[in-house]
Amino acid sequence: MNHDFDALILGGGAAGLMCALEAGKRGRRVGILERSERTGKKILISGGGRCNFTNIHCRPDNFISANPHFAKSALAGYTAADFVELVEKHRIPYHEKTLGQLFCDRSSRDILEMLEKECYAARVSIFVNISIEEISRTTEFVVRGSGSEFRAPVLVVATGGLSIPKMGATGLGYDIARQFGLAIRDPRPGLVPLVLGKTEREHFRELAGVSAEVVASRGKQLFREKMLFTHRGLSGPAILQISSYWTPSHPVVIDLAPDHIVTEALCASTSSRTVAAARIELQKFLPARLANRWLELYAPTKWTNAGLADLERRIHAWSIIPSGTEGYSKAEVTAGGVDTDELSAKTMECRKVPGLFFIGEVVDVTGHLGGFNFQWAWSSGVAAGRAL
Repeated sequence: MNHDFDALILGGGAAGLMCALEAGKRGRRVGILERSERTGKKILISGGGRCNFTNIHCRPDNFISANPHFAKSALAGYTAADFVELVEKHRIPYHEKTLGQLFCDRSSRDILEMLEKECYAARVSIFVNISIEEISRTTEFVVRGSGSEFRAPVLVVATGGLSIPKMGATGLGYDIARQFGLAIRDPRPGLVPLVLGKTEREHFRELAGVSAEVVASRGKQLFREKMLFTHRGLSGPAILQISSYWTPSHPVVIDLAPDHIVTEALCASTSSRTVAAARIELQKFLPARLANRWLELYAPTKWTNAGLADLERRIHAWSIIPSGTEGYSKAEVTAGGVDTDELSAKTMECRKVPGLFFIGEVVDVTGHLGGFNFQWAWSSGVAAGRAL
């Protein structure tokens, strides 16, 4: 069966749906081709089922890219406030959780149904269970899959990255980019738990489930949020954030007690310099199990001023070199992707291939944790949708 459209969008996720409804509102005949049995599966599971759909503090410096300026135009063209206006138009109740993160009061399904309603109103055609077999281009793009042929002068790639393969993630978007001669920044897991080396894993695996507010840093980049010990390493918002900046064989530095001098009372009294006294002091600033384990590992051999200074230093600058990450199965996003030098920052269209667009996670723009990646999906989708 043959289908003809003004624009074809590969992928019915956040970016693809947003692009489709925006183009449809402008009178374009749009077709979405979705590999799964339904659209928006990652939207449904996001934010613990409540979808952290944007962040009111969204700024370009909340994004990682080889070109730190690339996202500015799209983010300015469609802001967090613009998306909130759409949410309020559909009377979806929401709340701010922390640090500007906006969540649905009820369910992520509210956001997906909103996008689908907007697509329906814009007469967008959605095809599900489409396994793409071939893409070619002569005078127009031809996409073949699942026994059908789809044609359009414009092709938008919104296929996402490699994260969460059980939800259907594939490298199709990168394959398409390579087919048309576009450069790709090496993809890697982003916003992902870190795995400790063998020795440190043995030291801390018994702390699985223990969390603490820390400052995690890599170079000049730092995040102050919760850290969680796991059976294999470290997780929690602070670690997920810094993981997007981490590269193999390099250290991550963690301040376990930011803003506190944990040995101050011990320094003031030479008579109370014992492990028992130190345990009492550390438990004022660290979870009890962590404080106890820390002293088992790093208590000074001599309770001198130098020994206490070393203990203090270790607590504020715990330097670890992870053995790796938990990989794409646990990564919330894929960092890297289609090189932004290949695209127009205003429209997301390829410079070399007119009519070919890349939007969302498949592009080398990765947001911090907290709703920023959804905002990039909305903003890049709108930028392309307006340009089709």
